[in-house]
Amino acid sequence: MMKFLYILCSLASCYAALNNKKFPADFMFGAATSSYQIEGAWNEDGKGENIWDYLLHTNRTYSLNGDNGDITCNSYHNYKEDVALLKNLNVTHYRFSIAWARLLPNGHINEINEAGVEYYKNLISELRANNIEPFVTIYHWDLPQALQDEGGWPSSNIIDVYADYARLCFRLFGLDVKYWMTFNEPKQTCWQGYGVGTNAPGIKSPGIGEYWCAHNVLKAHAKAWHIYDEEFRPRQKGQVGIVIDSNWWEPATNSSEDQEASETKLQFTFGLYANPIFNGDYPEVMKSHIKRRSLAQGFQKSRLPEFTPKEIEYIKGTADFLGVNMYSASLVAAKQNQDVDGMGFDHDDEVKVWYSESWKKGASPWLVVTPWGMQKLLRWIKNQYNNPRMIVTENGYSDYDGTLNDDDRISYIQGYLSGVRDAMVEDGVNVFGYTVWSLLDNLEWVYGFTNKFGLYHVDFNSPNRTRTAKKSVGFYQNVIRTKCLVDECIEI
Repeated sequence: MMKFLYILCSLASCYAALNNKKFPADFMFGAATSSYQIEGAWNEDGKGENIWDYLLHTNRTYSLNGDNGDITCNSYHNYKEDVALLKNLNVTHYRFSIAWARLLPNGHINEINEAGVEYYKNLISELRANNIEPFVTIYHWDLPQALQDEGGWPSSNIIDVYADYARLCFRLFGLDVKYWMTFNEPKQTCWQGYGVGTNAPGIKSPGIGEYWCAHNVLKAHAKAWHIYDEEFRPRQKGQVGIVIDSNWWEPATNSSEDQEASETKLQFTFGLYANPIFNGDYPEVMKSHIKRRSLAQGFQKSRLPEFTPKEIEYIKGTADFLGVNMYSASLVAAKQNQDVDGMGFDHDDEVKVWYSESWKKGASPWLVVTPWGMQKLLRWIKNQYNNPRMIVTENGYSDYDGTLNDDDRISYIQGYLSGVRDAMVEDGVNVFGYTVWSLLDNLEWVYGFTNKFGLYHVDFNSPNRTRTAKKSVGFYQNVIRTKCLVDECIEI
């Protein structure tokens, strides 16, 4: 029996009610991972080096304890066990990513690694045999190092190279894959990878490299969508979307300045990628802020590249569905003392961001428990982009020890799922599924193995990386079985 009561609080109100409306019978419940975080076998069977391999091998201080993805969960060798765990959960779908360098060791189409092809074909076949829908992310942060050496995402050459890679994925796996995601969290790829440099490839080019990266990612996404639409959709009949992440940005006060700060932050985080795809072109507030600041800093034009009218039309409408990654909320206010010389995403928005000390924190420094933010973000997306067809592609809770009695994770998932259902029932948001992060404890990027997100505990000291179900497995199984978050639900 589910006897959980989660107190959902915002600055303005507090309420103690989990949604008691059943999820629709066809609502999809799944789990997610990514290739670098779980596969291991970093240099086996012809796989090439990616930017995370290179960064964490050449700079052991970049991640906590020098942890890397050389072995991690060893899913390259244990994929059948992973699928058995998914079957045990009774999920409808599994979201995973293809390692670009496992398929194309040098990143280019001229050298295809047949062992990599076989691995993903076997994984997809195993999922299909167990009635689990593959949700495939084409790019989840792990660019082949050879392509980074050629300039990486800020270089326009990457657009056609990515398009070749995407076409290959569609050709090889498309008959068995109906849901494709071109990019996972491009904001993190560009801002953390080429702006502040906290993620691979670790390049610091705030306000310039990060925006060129975003510009090229959007063009690459659109090109992949058009390739699928024109060359593969008639036969394969699948869908292509993108995954965008954001916090909910809660105004610190009811003042018009803080309300405006919230909207600006949403546009700089979510709108940067969603607006060109759903509405056409970058958000106006981004264009005006960055141009004004660029000119004041002595540039001749905006540091944010411009799309041509033809490019705007080419990108607009290139998503059959929208993946949303959401974990936390933040407080925002207008910055009172602007750094006029500051460049980059976190200066150009001119918004102050912080967490309330009263909010419960997870192990990850960016994760706070604010389930009320889920409904607010989904409602904002609905209103901003004409209620696109959405799926929550990541949401989950981290702790430090990977405890099997993970009541905090249960409460987190339950509260956020309640927010999803509230958005559907109260706001009419078009959400067709939810995907918990993560199936397994895994390598949490620069935080190494110190942040545990898994429904299943992984013993990273055991030779075969033994998996053990946590308490949250039983909880999630019950939600999937009953389509209900409380003891008794109402069908609508």
